[in-house]
Amino acid sequence: MLSLAPSIDSKQTTTAEVSADSVVTNQQKQKPSDDYYDSTNHIFKSKLPDIPISNHLPLHTYCFEKLPEISDRPCLIVASTGKTYTYAETYLQCRKIAAGLSKLGIQKGDVIMILLQNSAEFVLSFLAASMIGAVTTTANPFYTSAEIFRQITASKTKLIITQAMYVGKLKQNEEKDDLIDFKIITVDEPPVNCLHFSVISEVNEDQLPEVEFDPEDAVALPFSSGTTGVPKGVILTHKSLTTSVAQQVDGENPNIYLTTEDVLLCVLPLFHIYALSTVLLCALRAGSAVLLIHKFEIRTLLGLIQKHKVTVAMVVPPLVLALVKNPMVAEFDLSSIRLVRSGAAPLGKELEEMLHSRIPQAVFGQGYGMTEAGSVLSMSLGFAKHSLPVSSGSCGTVVRNAELKVINPENGRSLGYNQPGEICIRGQQIMKGYLNDENATKTTIDEEGWLHTGDVGYIDDNDEIFIVDRVKELIKFKGFQVPPAELEGLLVSHPSIADAAVVPQKDVVAGEVPVAFVVRSNGLDLTEEAVKEFIAKQVVFYKRLHKVYFIHAIPKSPSGKILRKDLRAKL
Repeated sequence: MLSLAPSIDSKQTTTAEVSADSVVTNQQKQKPSDDYYDSTNHIFKSKLPDIPISNHLPLHTYCFEKLPEISDRPCLIVASTGKTYTYAETYLQCRKIAAGLSKLGIQKGDVIMILLQNSAEFVLSFLAASMIGAVTTTANPFYTSAEIFRQITASKTKLIITQAMYVGKLKQNEEKDDLIDFKIITVDEPPVNCLHFSVISEVNEDQLPEVEFDPEDAVALPFSSGTTGVPKGVILTHKSLTTSVAQQVDGENPNIYLTTEDVLLCVLPLFHIYALSTVLLCALRAGSAVLLIHKFEIRTLLGLIQKHKVTVAMVVPPLVLALVKNPMVAEFDLSSIRLVRSGAAPLGKELEEMLHSRIPQAVFGQGYGMTEAGSVLSMSLGFAKHSLPVSSGSCGTVVRNAELKVINPENGRSLGYNQPGEICIRGQQIMKGYLNDENATKTTIDEEGWLHTGDVGYIDDNDEIFIVDRVKELIKFKGFQVPPAELEGLLVSHPSIADAAVVPQKDVVAGEVPVAFVVRSNGLDLTEEAVKEFIAKQVVFYKRLHKVYFIHAIPKSPSGKILRKDLRAKL
């Protein structure tokens, strides 16, 4: 079972130096109090009114609540095969797989891992696990064996659903490792000692057990590095995810207006909270169709958008860059797209405007989120059913049924309009906490329930959020998280490296790339390529070092904290 110590304290250890005049020039300007701004406590709310939320329901029940009305509508479209599942077929298959998982011994509170690219099996397995009260931890199939096993060990995974090509990463060394007992199911021809997906997908749904649900039960366990440090399990409950989805798509005037006629592009990986929540779960709740694409290739993607008449495209900045820069975009009909939402990393105003010139009929905007916040903190009101004008470069306004404040990271004091500081969010959508890590939870969620994001931003006079910097040390490579602490731990394990620090370097395509500053041991001869190769063998591709700089010493504060600002200045 998942466990988390409930005690929370108010200590906030994150600090930052913010250059106020580099962010806004009108720092002290304040606005009068109104319905969505508490001027006394400097707490911001959505311009859209709060709504009733059915967050007492289990996630799967909530997502399929409209099933009687949409049973014959397309639900999942598998791009690689062209197969379409209706909502009725999707629901039935989920029940079969849930019964199958139960038959294999998976019970309420047990953890399964989905180690897959986007596929119907991913979606069906995630929802099936929810139906029996199990918890799903998602992982990137391109992770190295060591990265995957760290997650398996931390989460106590009992069953893994994957492809045969990734099974080699799941082999344990009987002589060196403490063996972990888990079953492996492959969605294709299974290797020795593995089971085929049909073992769970062809079970009679009548064998699905009765399960009692509590809204505070965990349902998803993605891993995130949070504001700093190595990856940690983020406990997202049924209440967390139903609240987050409702904040986005429920109500008379939903923040993001989806209908049963919409087809949502799902090329972003479902193992990332952005695609899992804002694409898949929101689409299911609204009764929209989801086009599942397992691999990004620009020509194929454009052809699929044209063929399936995609109406809503959830994207990340690197994909926006491809749509803007690649001349072959002009060869395809993208006129079906009515809405484009960018997230996972900030997008510059210039790229935003260039994309609009490519797809002029579409409403374009950004959202802002993090795994620990149940995914979304803010979203453009241009996506709403009754839309409002938005500013280029903004991340929209805070979602409904939530509160947001901006604090001075040095003293915790709440700030008003046009004053940059650390963004904090409060609401029933935020995580329950980090798995078995009380200290990390305490430094992220304070005693008043505020989740400290580690991002520096400000609220302008139109109540729109602008992200300008990060308190946290996390590097974002094409939206993927690269924790410096993880790479630094690997670097210093090298016998010829005395000390090391990893910082982000700006990159046009990736947004940021990790680069390392390395101190050689005793003047030993160590090359840049040798260091890069040492890391590349141990991590997934987006964590690889792009540059290595050799220096005499890593600058640190008296307390031993790496002065990353000094290192970034050297770049």
